[in-house]
Amino acid sequence: MQSSRSPWLGLGEASRLLGITPATLRRWADHGQVPTFTTPGGHRRFPRSVIEGLVPAARTRRPALGANADRIAHGFRSAHPAVPPWMAALGEAERTDFRTRGRQLLALLVEYLDAPDRAAAGRLLDRAAAEAGEYGRAAARRRLSLADTVQGFLRFRAPFVSELAGMARKRGLDTREATALLVDAEASMDRLLVAVMTGHTGHTGP
Repeated sequence: MQSSRSPWLGLGEASRLLGITPATLRRWADHGQVPTFTTPGGHRRFPRSVIEGLVPAARTRRPALGANADRIAHGFRSAHPAVPPWMAALGEAERTDFRTRGRQLLALLVEYLDAPDRAAAGRLLDRAAAEAGEYGRAAARRRLSLADTVQGFLRFRAPFVSELAGMARKRGLDTREATALLVDAEASMDRLLVAVMTGHTGHTGP
């Protein structure tokens, strides 16, 4: 008996299956990283077999990146020496605190992506989400707006994902492994961004 499932997926269903936002999948499609076609009605369709093949497999199948969080952070600061106005307005101790929190989040993300199994990965991502929530609360305590807080988080997101793509090439990951890594990274960053926003908006203390 043949399956009644369509061989094509819409944008929403495909992004949910991968665990990333529709905007991320749309960007990948626009850059030619994921095959897609647009219906006469203007809706995107993705091959089910391709999307299902990109769902991250068991972690033991993916070579470890061996990434160093401090080196990634240093590379980012070298390439982006300017600081946003909201951070420049903080005192030196407060800027140091935010940098430290950022490095801690980065280190947890690197550990998460290199975790040997899903149980360990889940624990690390839970820790990272807790740290991200505290990042948001710390920003709220310093009376930073939600927009500035989100900007501070997003400032590191694109360079981090770009760095991962470079590491994937250096480690010799094939196309499926590299794309699965980026799916994993984007999904984890989405979760941490939500945690940052929740921490900020939920802060009620002084």
